[in-house]
Amino acid sequence: MDRDRAGRDVDPAHPRVGRGPPRADHRRTPAWLCRIRAADQWLLSTAPTSVTASIPPFAIEVDAVRRVYAAKPAPVVALEGIDLRVEPGEFFGLLGPNGAGKTTLIKILTTLLLPSSGQARVFGFDVERDTSKIRRIMNMVAGGEQSGYGILTVREQLWMFTQFYGLTGGDGWRRVDELIEAVGLAEQRLQRVSTLSTGQRQKMNLARGLLNDPWILFLDEPTLGLDVSAARSLRELIVDWKRAVPGRTILITTHYMAEADELCDRIAIVDRGRILAIGSPADLKRRVQRESIFRLELDHLDGGAASIASLPGVVSASEAAASPDDTARQTVVMNLVLEDDGALGQVVGALARTGSEILGLRKSEPTLEDVFVELVGRGFAESDVDPVEVPS
Repeated sequence: MDRDRAGRDVDPAHPRVGRGPPRADHRRTPAWLCRIRAADQWLLSTAPTSVTASIPPFAIEVDAVRRVYAAKPAPVVALEGIDLRVEPGEFFGLLGPNGAGKTTLIKILTTLLLPSSGQARVFGFDVERDTSKIRRIMNMVAGGEQSGYGILTVREQLWMFTQFYGLTGGDGWRRVDELIEAVGLAEQRLQRVSTLSTGQRQKMNLARGLLNDPWILFLDEPTLGLDVSAARSLRELIVDWKRAVPGRTILITTHYMAEADELCDRIAIVDRGRILAIGSPADLKRRVQRESIFRLELDHLDGGAASIASLPGVVSASEAAASPDDTARQTVVMNLVLEDDGALGQVVGALARTGSEILGLRKSEPTLEDVFVELVGRGFAESDVDPVEVPS
C-alpha cells in the first residue's frame, strides 16, 4: 500500500477516489459525493440501521389503494381500489400491459409516490407514516435504470451507493467487491460505467440494489431491453440471491409472460388499474383449461378419427396431415380434445384393440398468455371486473 504526502494510505486500485477505506480519525465524505443529483437525494434515508420490529404475517399489504393523476381534460385513474397480500419469502409478480398501473403500485410501495386513498404497508410499516423505516429494509431495481455517474468506474459507482446505505469504510468496499464478483463483473470492475453494455449495466444496477441486503427487493421490468442471453443471466442472479436466504421477498413487474411463469410463486394480472386474477402460474393456467387437449402420432388408424370421436369422454378427434418417417412408413397424427384426462385411457384401449401403435403422445398446455388474453379481453369489455382469487 502506498502513502501520500500526509502519510495516509493510498489504494492504487482506486485512482479516482484517491484513498482506500478511511481511518477512523480521518473519516469524511468526499467533496464530489456531496454534489449528488437531486433525484438521488431520497437514497440518503435508506441506510440499513436496525429496524426492531417483529416480522408481520405479510411483506406487502395493500387495502383499497387508489391513485389518480391530475390531467386535462380529465384526471387519469392509474390504480382503482387495489387489494393485495404478499407473504414474506414470496416471489410475487405483477403481470400486465404498459399503462396497467404496475409501476405506479411499485412507486407507492417504495414510498416514491403517495396513494390518493387507501392504505399500503411493507412489512407492517405504513407507506405514508413510516417512510424512512421502509427505505431501510427495501431496495429497487428498474429496467433501463440510469442512476449514478458515467465517469465513475463500476467499483466507484457502487461504493458511492454504499455511502447512501450507511456502509462506511472497509465494510463498504468489501460489500462492493463481493457483489461485483457475484454478478459477474470482475473484469469490468475498473471500467467506466459509461462504457458498459446494457446487460452489464443492468448487472451493476442489480448489485446496487443488493448492497444493503434488503428484506424486500422491488424489480420493475428488470430485463427490459436486454437480449435473450443477458436477460437469462440476470434472472439467474436474482433467483440465486433469493434462494440464499428463504425469507427474502421479491415483487417483480413484467409484461414478459415466460419470465413471470419461470420466476414467480404467485402472479397478479393487472389491467387498467385493477387486479383481474391472482394465483400461482399453474393455477392461473388451469383456469382457462376447460378440456384436455392431446396430440397423438400413430403408425396407422383403422376406421379413421370418427371411430375415436364416438368414444365416451371424447369431445372431438381429427386427423392432421400424415407424413412419411425415416422408414417411409406412413404415420397418422390425431388431435384429441377430451372432457378430462381420464378419458385418455379409453382412447388408448380402443387403439390397442385395433392394433394401432402410439409413436408419440403430447399434451398441449395453456400458457399465461392464454390467461392474459382471456382476462384482459373480458376486462376491456366490462365496466366492472371483480378480482378472482384462484385457489391453489
